[in-house]
Amino acid sequence: MQIPRLSNTPFIRDAVFLILSSIFITALVVGNLIGTTKFIHLFSVDIPQWLLPLVPSLVRDGSIYSMVIPAGLIAFPATFLATDLISELFGRRKAQLVVWVGFGVNMFMLILMTVNYHLPDAEGISGGLHLFDGIYHYMVGNTLASMIAYLTAQTIDVRLFHFWKRKTRGRHLWLRNNASTMVSQLVDSTAIISILYLSGNLGDSVTGFSAVAILILNSYIFKFFAALIDTPIVYALVSWLKNLDEDTLEYADQG
Repeated sequence: MQIPRLSNTPFIRDAVFLILSSIFITALVVGNLIGTTKFIHLFSVDIPQWLLPLVPSLVRDGSIYSMVIPAGLIAFPATFLATDLISELFGRRKAQLVVWVGFGVNMFMLILMTVNYHLPDAEGISGGLHLFDGIYHYMVGNTLASMIAYLTAQTIDVRLFHFWKRKTRGRHLWLRNNASTMVSQLVDSTAIISILYLSGNLGDSVTGFSAVAILILNSYIFKFFAALIDTPIVYALVSWLKNLDEDTLEYADQG
């Protein structure tokens, strides 16, 4: 049974844009709040002998490779999925607007948390003061590092998406979706892990270039495969929402 397309009305277009923007901002805020407070072990795999020379020794223990990533990273594939859909359906300017709004929302969150941190405690009533203080101290470093990496990576993602859209004259959605996301995610992973390491916001066992390189590579591998997985999702949603497209001729825009 074919799913009916949404009617192309200003209300529906605004609703879809608002939903995608909300997914983007929610994932961004949650990712920054959780950040590196916890690293999660997704899986381990025994690498076959023939593949060992192709897998750097930095990221494996003998023949065992373990996928360990920050908990906050789980939310971030949704941000790239949302910006790619907004870019495809509503154009570069709206996608870039959402990027800046996301930055502003996170700065607003940081201001609110800072105000609450410095206001005096109501002694005997607060039930989780140490928890709040711990989250705040972690969140400051995570948010600042994430926002520097985020602004750079998301701006690159939006611009590369439309660069490839112009080059292919609006064809090959899979190319611009993956080419833009995979490059921007490498920038994001490298920037945020490096900044967190230099600011001392990672665990005591993360010392030296090799440990940092492992975390960067693991983060990027996770994002790389997440980008591949989200390609059919982007295709399906674009096909369903194509009649809402406000950007059908933007590939011809050279500005």
